[in-house]
Amino acid sequence: MASSMSLKLACVLVLCLAVAAPQAQGTITCGQVVSSLAHCIVYVRNHCAGGGVPATCCNGIKYLSTASQSTPDRQSACNCIKGVVAGIPGINYGLTNKLPGMYGVNILYKISPSSDCKRSYNIN
Repeated sequence: MASSMSLKLACVLVLCLAVAAPQAQGTITCGQVVSSLAHCIVYVRNHCAGGGVPATCCNGIKYLSTASQSTPDRQSACNCIKGVVAGIPGINYGLTNKLPGMYGVNILYKISPSSDCKRSYNIN
């Protein structure tokens, strides 16, 4: 019961952070980023407990990669992820950083509360 309450609290926290997160000049919103990756949270917090990666997590990662083609969009997604993960306790960052590669998605930064999104995506 406590873990169910903890999960609900984490989801509410993610939604609050998504609404409050500052946006870069990209067209992708933090709400879209959070919606795309929400199904990955349980997996990366529970360290793979209960089976494999949900298909909805995989689909979200692929969607986010497709939707974030410009440098401002990638920076916006990075800043959103950086802000959201900072507020979720118990994330396994080693596992989190493996997820994109599992689905053929390449990101140029490590998912972490200390990621430098501006420097990581200053691509021409």
